[in-house]
Amino acid sequence: MLLVGAYAVSCTLIESPVTQSDRKTVFSSENGIAAYSYSLYSMLPSLDNVFYSESSHVDYCAANSYWDFYVDGTYNPEQTTSWSWSGLRRVNYFIDALKSEDCTVDEDIKEHYIALGYWFRAWFYFDKLCSYGDVPWFEHVISSTDEATMYKNRDPRDLIVKNLIRDLDYCYEHLKTVESVGNSLVSKYAALLLKARICLYEASWKKYHNLEDLYFTSDELYGLAASTANMIIQSGKFSLNTSTFNNGQNEVGAYRAVFHSEAIIEEEVILGLCTDPAYGVYSSANRHFNSNYGNGDCMSRAFVHTYLNLDGTPFTSKPNYSTILFKDEFAGRDKRLSQTLKFPEYRSVGASHADLVPDILHQNAVTGYQIIKFSEDCTSKNGQANNENSLPVFRYAEVLLNYAEAKAELGELTDDDWSKTIGAIRRRAGLDENPGVTSSLPTTVDKYLQETFYPTVNDPVILEIRRERAIELCLEGYRSDDLRRWKSGENFERVPWTGIHVPVLNQQFKINDDGTLDFYVTYDELVDVPSYAQNKWVHVLPEESTEQGLRLDENPDGGWDLRYELVNKRKWHEDGRQYLYPIPAAVIREYASRGYKIDQNPGW
Repeated sequence: MLLVGAYAVSCTLIESPVTQSDRKTVFSSENGIAAYSYSLYSMLPSLDNVFYSESSHVDYCAANSYWDFYVDGTYNPEQTTSWSWSGLRRVNYFIDALKSEDCTVDEDIKEHYIALGYWFRAWFYFDKLCSYGDVPWFEHVISSTDEATMYKNRDPRDLIVKNLIRDLDYCYEHLKTVESVGNSLVSKYAALLLKARICLYEASWKKYHNLEDLYFTSDELYGLAASTANMIIQSGKFSLNTSTFNNGQNEVGAYRAVFHSEAIIEEEVILGLCTDPAYGVYSSANRHFNSNYGNGDCMSRAFVHTYLNLDGTPFTSKPNYSTILFKDEFAGRDKRLSQTLKFPEYRSVGASHADLVPDILHQNAVTGYQIIKFSEDCTSKNGQANNENSLPVFRYAEVLLNYAEAKAELGELTDDDWSKTIGAIRRRAGLDENPGVTSSLPTTVDKYLQETFYPTVNDPVILEIRRERAIELCLEGYRSDDLRRWKSGENFERVPWTGIHVPVLNQQFKINDDGTLDFYVTYDELVDVPSYAQNKWVHVLPEESTEQGLRLDENPDGGWDLRYELVNKRKWHEDGRQYLYPIPAAVIREYASRGYKIDQNPGW
């Protein structure tokens, strides 16, 4: 979600980015057009927000601060400020100029850049669709005198999707192949993936929200999602990365390498964001996840439990799973677990012992499950904004997941399909000890996964695809929208923010096997930290406390589990209003002041 920008209607829709005289100069040469087109790329996520735009408001993450949208009684239409159309105005200006007499370049060049404009318009509108549902459709720059268009009411979301599919089909036909470092420029494959993503989203929204059909049925959209994703698969241009490397501290697995490498891994990444230290272009994952600069975003134990054993069996099938200590939780598990979270043997350049275990003390990882997926293994990067690892926006794993989900929802997924999609993803994660889990459709419902995250889903195939989607794409910006399209918003409130298991109180216990006792958990505030607790000690609050912080849940099988609580409880309203954001009250008032009306979303 791109929840930034002002909400003023008129200026953002009609203001021109360049003067009329400048337009002719810019659009009379390919160099001028190309230079203008680069400005559109600012609509993509930045290297900073591509990895944490949703981490503070998803069901599987805990954080020491939370967005008001999910807190009871704190959010209303007066607070919404995301009704910005400036990005669309820039795109439509670009398209209109290309179609005008001011553009004198060859037709194939013109068509390529029109296609690029259509892609960014689809990107813009998909965000608006996810945020608000029905929105006004504008495909031209609006004159300041055309108030009837400027203040039109919302068009049905089916119309928006119809137009986006049309435009993205044009993109695929007319975007030229342009080589770019790190696949950092939009290609026809990025057009296919965006189309597949939109079709899958809208198909599931129609199905699970019982939406009426205007132009498409849910099955038609699932079919388009599957066939479009398959076009990328059949192209043979992309594949899952299988290469690993050693960064001097840790072996970087094939999954984490996609997010940890300085250069984009182009075999998997369809659209990437490149760092460039020579020009001061960095990301800042270490600052966000490894210092108190961020929100303490970390994983919940409830989600950690969904990572399978390497033999494909559920971790929760172990009779003692609920009391297994952190130091033992990663053993024999899906390799993505230790490539996403700080694991017991993790090492970082310049680290002391205290840096080798999750930083609960300073609330950098309030559950103990600290995220390393996007970070560099170097303590000097912590608290800084100088990460040199490039990051993906679109990657091939999503293509496989989209195809599998669409075919499964249609009831058409075969064993061969499973092997080529979910199976391929699992094999990269090391789950090949039992070939059945990678080559054949599942037949058994994982009760823990169902009861904890998807209580209304009884199909084992759908359940397992959702497991893989959550794990494979975690923290990449998908989860919030996925829960909304599946009508699983209750997860935002009910999935507990549980943390590591605590076997004893008021005495030290081990969190890794390096020979040093690591943790000391107490209800008492320690002033003089004893020598045996100097590495890590954790102060927990009594259950009756109204303060924000850590608490202990007594585990029925012995010991305790950490749990993090906010002062203001998370809330998902029963009327379902949070599936869409409210139209800003200021926008409704502006429409009314001009004699027009725009409808508010239900519940707001």
